[in-house]
Order: sequence, then structure tokens, then C-alpha cells
Amino acid sequence: MKVTEHIEKSHGKTQFSFEILPPLKGENIQSIFDAIDPLMEFNPPFIDVTYHREEYVYKELDNGLLQKQVVRKRPGTVGICAAIQNKYDVDAIPHILCGGFTQEDTENFLIDLGFLGIDNVMALRGDAVKSETYFKPEKEGHHYASQLVSQIANLNHGVYLDEEVQNNTPTDFCIGVAGYPEKHLEAPSMDSDIYFLKKKIAKGATYIVTQMFFDNSKFFQFVEKCRKEGIEVPIIPGLKPLVTKKQLNLIPHRFNVDLPDDLIREVVKCKDNDQVREVGIEWCLQQSKELVKAGVPVLHYYSMGKSVNIKKIASQVF
Repeated sequence: MKVTEHIEKSHGKTQFSFEILPPLKGENIQSIFDAIDPLMEFNPPFIDVTYHREEYVYKELDNGLLQKQVVRKRPGTVGICAAIQNKYDVDAIPHILCGGFTQEDTENFLIDLGFLGIDNVMALRGDAVKSETYFKPEKEGHHYASQLVSQIANLNHGVYLDEEVQNNTPTDFCIGVAGYPEKHLEAPSMDSDIYFLKKKIAKGATYIVTQMFFDNSKFFQFVEKCRKEGIEVPIIPGLKPLVTKKQLNLIPHRFNVDLPDDLIREVVKCKDNDQVREVGIEWCLQQSKELVKAGVPVLHYYSMGKSVNIKKIASQVF
């Protein structure tokens, strides 16, 4: 079932969902099930599965030269989605990126998803790999998420890359895209970010999931800006509870997200990360309650494969 259908059938009741990471190469899928099992009591209509593109490492050769090697540390997104739908009878949503994909790769990826009965995809540009300062697409790939959305929408209309394809059956994907309540770190302004978000909706995206935020007023302002610009699709807030002191510096740097002063002060007072975790749970719990009261369609949690803190929050909200 499509995300938009889940939202329509909830009749205004806020639903619970979360995102998981594929396990590191060498680990088995049981680690995924162990993270999902404790959260199934909250009846998630869908679960997102991230996609992790290749990274580059340099191996020193005997002659002292460096050899570039491509590695993927977290493969398995499609297989995990299939396993989730089979085991839990819950819709799994794979993330699909511009980075690391040619347009042909994208089309074949989508065909595989269609064969598996996967109805939803999350279309993202993706980040630059660690060895690059700026995002660099594949030679025959997409530069922007809006282009990726267009390709998926085209496939939904039976338009394949090869014009000579016979019996070109259309797919039927519900397309999600990312929104940034504090703007994307590469966007020159909030207005320009909203402009390009509107472009993705115009090209066929049907719902938005936001980047994490820790100040609900930023989310409410973002929604208001979107509505004023004519963006009417469901906007799902993404939440993440803090778990370590290190995240005070890491999150603002990596995600262009501000942390409220009250939260910072509470974390600084903590003696260890166990106390930080409790502060993070309580802060995220209060965010969740306020967002539910405001009538958001879904609360989407970035679990990072850890379910204990998410369960503590969800048990008091759902």
C-alpha cells in the first residue's frame, strides 16, 4: 500500500514509522529483525530502509603507489525490504539515490522493486562520498533529486529509457522526497530550498519526510512556508533522540541543524552518555507529543538500528 493511502486510511490519527540501516557487510539480517521486533507493537504502516553508496579507499601497493578501491559497507537494501515485507507484512520503503547510479541502473533497480511488490520509494540525491568535497553524479546519472523523481514518474507512465521497449507496463510507485526545516546545507537560502522542493512535487513526488530537527517551531514554520508556496502533499516530521555528547557538535556540522540552548545545557550537565540518552528521550518525547497534538500524519523516527530509546518514546505516545 502507498504511504499516501496509509495516511488517508488513518483518518487524521498520527501513525508511527521509523528508518533502519542495512547491517554492515559480514553481519546477517537477524540484527535488523532484532531492531524491528520491539517496535512492531506500535503498528508501523511502513519502515524505511536506507541505501548506502560506495566509498573509496586507497590501498598502498608494494611500490609505494596508492590503488583506489571501491567498497560498500552496508549493501542489501532491496533484500532487506523484501525480507521485511515477507516477515512482517509491512510496507518497506527503499531509499534510492542519484549518487552511484546511472539512469540505467536506476531503471533496473526500480524494475526489481516492482517485481517484489514494493509500492513506495524515497528519492534522494544523496551525499558526496568521503573522498569528495562536493556531490559528483555518475557520468550517466542524475545531478538532482528532481531529475530522479522525473525518471520514476516517467516509469509510472510506462516511459522507459529505451524507446523500443515492447509491452512497456507502467510501474505505480508512491514517491517520497526529503524536506529540510532548516534548509539543505548546500542551499543558499530557505526560499530557494522551498523552490526546489516544490519542483520535486511538481515532477511527481507525493509526500515529504523532513530532516531531523530539535525545535518544533522550525518544523511548523517550514510547513507554513510550504503551504504558502502551494505544496499540499503530506509532510512527515523526522525525529531523532540524542544519545551521546559528541552529537552536540556532530549533528550541527553534518546536518546543518541547530540545537536549542535548553537542550544543549541539559546535555552538557550530563556526567555520561547514559544520562545523555535519558535527556534525549525526554526531549524527543515532548517533541512527539506536541507534534501529535498538532495533527501531523506520521511521526518518523531515525532509529539508526537502535530500538530501545525509540520504544521508550513510542510507548508514551502511541
